[in-house]
Amino acid sequence: MSRHYDLLIRGGTLVDGTGAPAVRSDVAIRDGKIAALGEIAGSADRTLEVDGCAVAPGFIDIHTHYDAQILWDRNLTISPWHGVTSVVLGNCGFGVAPTRPEHREMILRTLENVEGMSLEALRTGLGGTDDWPFEHFSEYLDALEARGSAINVAALVGHTPVRMYVMGEASTEREATEDEVAQMQALVGDAIRAGGLGFSTSKAPPHVGYDGRPVPSRLSSFDEVEALARSAAGADGRVVQSAIGPGMLFEELAELQRRAGITVSWTALLGDAFGPEGHRDVLDMHRKLQANGVALVPQVSCRPLQMEFQFSTPFPLESLDLFAEVLKADHEGKKAIYGDPRFRRALKERGDAQLFTMSWERTVVSEFRPDPGLDERPLAEIAAERGVDPIDLALDLALESDLEARFRVSMMNFTESTVVELLRDPSVVLGLSDAGAHASQLCDAGFATHLLGHWVREKQALSLEEAVKHLTARPAEVFGLSDRGCLLPGLAADVVVFDPETVACGPLERVRDLPAGADRLIARAEGVRAVVVNGTVLRQDGVDQLDAEGALPGQLLRGGKTGCS
Repeated sequence: MSRHYDLLIRGGTLVDGTGAPAVRSDVAIRDGKIAALGEIAGSADRTLEVDGCAVAPGFIDIHTHYDAQILWDRNLTISPWHGVTSVVLGNCGFGVAPTRPEHREMILRTLENVEGMSLEALRTGLGGTDDWPFEHFSEYLDALEARGSAINVAALVGHTPVRMYVMGEASTEREATEDEVAQMQALVGDAIRAGGLGFSTSKAPPHVGYDGRPVPSRLSSFDEVEALARSAAGADGRVVQSAIGPGMLFEELAELQRRAGITVSWTALLGDAFGPEGHRDVLDMHRKLQANGVALVPQVSCRPLQMEFQFSTPFPLESLDLFAEVLKADHEGKKAIYGDPRFRRALKERGDAQLFTMSWERTVVSEFRPDPGLDERPLAEIAAERGVDPIDLALDLALESDLEARFRVSMMNFTESTVVELLRDPSVVLGLSDAGAHASQLCDAGFATHLLGHWVREKQALSLEEAVKHLTARPAEVFGLSDRGCLLPGLAADVVVFDPETVACGPLERVRDLPAGADRLIARAEGVRAVVVNGTVLRQDGVDQLDAEGALPGQLLRGGKTGCS
């Protein structure tokens, strides 16, 4: 019997997310869910003819920092351009809720530093610091749901805002008391019961907040983190996400998982961070832990971690003790420090010992307006031509341009053979796009189209089925998104249609479309034919199909699922 549907996607090759072999199949959608698969004879309100294209579940990005951006950009650009239909906010312990009114400026200044975001853009986008539509995490979720979004959103409650809510400025200075930990536990439990997906934290040394202070979560004891993880698990949280650092490495994370009884996923297992072959020991450890029932899952990335920076906001260098003084200084103060021969000498003497990811040999001058002939040239090459030290050259270029010169450094994940090993290992999950953060410094929100274009088509390192599973079912499984990640009847109709022969992530572009005219890096998608969210066509052939000011199809995934599932 012929049936009628809201949307029919005809003639494509179904890659359903499970890892099963791709097959020719139509996809029928009704009431926001997958209604039927196979050869479908029915009619529909709208039909997409997609011969020659792959039809896959909407991609899931588990590691974003859209917590602030979503309040001024309901489309969450640029993620849906690349086929992402669900995102997880609140990673690495960061977020904007819960926040007391008197702490809003501290939160914004923390995000400014640690996530490389313009303070003026944050203030403008959130309407200053006087009129936020939320204080508690539950109110933040309600505000997101009321505003609506183009794609689906799940949110972790972050350790940093929770700690700051309870301890104020002392959260950046000391460990918490038993009473303060109890207050934090109550906040985390309330957040999870309101629909939070889980809890996140960070011990990462590069996570430096306002005035050069460590972000609040870095001052916590293991017992505090364990208490908050247990609170999340007891309130039915799905996952704990942690950025690793001293006091929160593999053994501690495994013990945290055992004690709290909740999946723990950590950021990030990147190539070149553990030496030429060190990643193999880390993978072997996690395979054994998982075989013994320890749900500890490393996040990996399919792109080299490249970061653009200016010496006005030198994020790759901020973990150096030397830069504590820099972070506290104003613009002219920074220039004075950079010109000081003693500072330069100390940076040359101590920098290499402390910077295990920053390399002047892998640094490129990405933009130098006084002399564009230097653009895209290796710093070391220019330094050799001029007979100077690369550090002196970088600081001289910065000063000559009033700290406007831009540099790009390949920090980790640049050895392709290592990245292939990471992507092929069954113990990992794909993450770390950092979409919404470091907007002027990097743009990895196009990780999905990069995976499909570079690693599947060009390098043939993964099959199409393996890559799609990396982008869909695997992150849904690890992060507990129960009605997403596969194209099966009854599940949510999040779908991406792409041409396997042309799909790719385009080159980086710098635009000024953030609040207050702040700049950011973007990358456009190639070969993405259609993006469908909860049964509604959101984008087709690179063009938005809906009014950004009108109703949008994304849903708030409270507890990892929609209310109707």
